[in-house]
Amino acid sequence: DGEVHINELKNGNTEMFWNPTSEVRRQRLKRHIVLFEEQTDFESERLWQHVTSAINKGDQHKATQEKFVLEEEQRNAARERRESGTEWKPLLFQHDAGTNEWHYKYEDLRPWDPLNDIAQFEKDGILQTMERHLSTRMSNHKATCINNQMTRHKRSAKDCRRRKTSDQPSNHSQNTESSCSTPESVQELSDDDGKYLGFESLCAQCGKEMNHLKEIHTAVLSLQKAQQDIHR
Repeated sequence: DGEVHINELKNGNTEMFWNPTSEVRRQRLKRHIVLFEEQTDFESERLWQHVTSAINKGDQHKATQEKFVLEEEQRNAARERRESGTEWKPLLFQHDAGTNEWHYKYEDLRPWDPLNDIAQFEKDGILQTMERHLSTRMSNHKATCINNQMTRHKRSAKDCRRRKTSDQPSNHSQNTESSCSTPESVQELSDDDGKYLGFESLCAQCGKEMNHLKEIHTAVLSLQKAQQDIHR
């Protein structure tokens, strides 16, 4: 929160390294924390409160003493569990025997999806991601519809070619060829009017959910515009 300088000992020069200006402060993400009185005894802010207080007062000796008290309590608790044969089962972490490392049980390492992920939050020590489940369901359902229609499209084209090669030249075969022309290449997919060019229109459920998503998208754009106006 304060200025940080680099001091060159050889020549005594001082260089500004970090300056948290008012502009920098305005750009900070809002910090959400659990109220102190609602925290359990082993949550960091409550557990290390005396160490933190001493550090803030600049009392390094007191901070070291408080830190020693905490660590000694942890050592004693571990010793008692070992003597009684009690297995320690961490609530939020699990041990990887292969790498001999501890990992957070609920870690989510997938890239952030701006189209489906809304926000990340912590509840009862578990990090969770709020998602737009509707768009996920719709994407899966839409993909199923497309695959089914592509399968029918390819099957129809295959049957058509089979008839072309098997029929002898005749009036009938000429009629067959004219009514069964070579399928054109599939055009690019488009969401306009809830249809895919080159395919049948999507099922009723897809169309309904797509309209719903368009309404949500319109509302989000309106909110974003309002935020920009407020910011200006």
